Amino acid sequence: MGRPVTRPRPLIPRPDAADSVGVVGEFGLIARVVARSGTAALAEVGPGDDAAVVRTPDGRVVACTDVLVEGRHFRRDWSSGEDVGHKAAAANLADVAAMGAVPTALLVGLACPAGTPAAWLEDVASGMAEECERFGAAVVGGDTSASAPDSSAVVLSVTALGDLQGRVPVLRSGARPGDVVAVAGRLGWSACGLAVLRRGFHSPIAAVSAHRRPTPPYAAGPAAADAGATSMCDTSDGLLADAGHLAADSGVLLDLDRAALAAGFLDPVGPLAQVAAALGGDPMAWVLTGGEDHALVATFPAEAELPAGWTTIGTVSAVPAGGEPGVRVDGVPAARVAEDLGEGTGHVHFG
Repeated sequence: MGRPVTRPRPLIPRPDAADSVGVVGEFGLIARVVARSGTAALAEVGPGDDAAVVRTPDGRVVACTDVLVEGRHFRRDWSSGEDVGHKAAAANLADVAAMGAVPTALLVGLACPAGTPAAWLEDVASGMAEECERFGAAVVGGDTSASAPDSSAVVLSVTALGDLQGRVPVLRSGARPGDVVAVAGRLGWSACGLAVLRRGFHSPIAAVSAHRRPTPPYAAGPAAADAGATSMCDTSDGLLADAGHLAADSGVLLDLDRAALAAGFLDPVGPLAQVAAALGGDPMAWVLTGGEDHALVATFPAEAELPAGWTTIGTVSAVPAGGEPGVRVDGVPAARVAEDLGEGTGHVHFG
C-alpha cells in the first residue's frame, strides 16, 4: 500500500492574505470563478444577470441538488480544489443521468470563510468546468456567502439541470417481477480509496483517485432509458441502500447474485482486493455498501438487450404474502449481509 504519510499532502494552497476571499471580495471572486466556468451550449444568458436563461429543447427540465460539506464530503488536505470541483459536479450530473437525461447546466451556491484562498476556489471552478464540458454544459449562475463566524468549513450546493431529449424519465418506481437488475460503472472504488486515506496512505493511487474524482457512467443513463429500463437510480449511498430505494418505491424484491457481483466488479489482483488483503477485510463490503462511485443501478425487462457497459447482477421478484419490499443477496436480507460484513447497508445522513 506504500509508505505511511506522516503529514497531509500539500494540496491546500499556501495562505496568502492578499489572495483570500475576504480581500478579493465577492464580485472579485465571482469574476475569477466565472472566467474558469466554461460555456453551456444551451444557455442564452449565463452568469452575470439576476438569473440564467437555459433553453429546454425537450420542454421539460430535469433538476436535482446536492450539498457537499467540508469535513464530511471532502477534505482539503486530501483533495485539491480541482478534485472537489469534479466531485461536486459528478454527484449532480450522475443524478441527471439516472433519470435518462443529458446534463445542460449547473447552478452553484458557495459559503466559505473569508480567509479561503481565492485561487483554491478558482481551481474548484476549473474542476467543475472540466467535468461538464463533455456534455456542452457549464456553471451558468449561483450565489456566494460568508460562512457563519464560528465555521471554518467550505460548503458547496450544486443544482444540475438536464434535458430528456424526448425520453420518458426513468423513475425508481417502475421495477416489475421478472425484470433483471443491472449496474453500470464502478462499485466500491471510492470507499476503498477513503479507507486508504483514513489510514494515512496514498496508494494504490487508482483507488485514491476514485475517491477524489468519481467517474460516473453518464452515457449509460440515457442508453438505459432508450433500452427500456423500468427503474433506475444513482448509487451515491451504496448499492444495497440505493437498490433498496428501487425495491421500496416499486414494491418488489431485488435478488442480487454475489457471484455475478464478484465477477463483474472484483478483480482478484485489483486495488480493492489488494487493499482489503492489507487491511484484513472483505472487498465485497465496499462493492455492496460503499458509496460515491455514482454507478447506476437499474432494472430492465428480461427480454431487453442491455446496452454496452451494463452488467446483470440479479433479478426482480414479487413480495411474498406478508413480506415487505427489499433487497437480498443470494437470498439473505441486505441488513444481515451488511452486518456479516461489519458494515451498515450504506450511507445514512444524520446517522
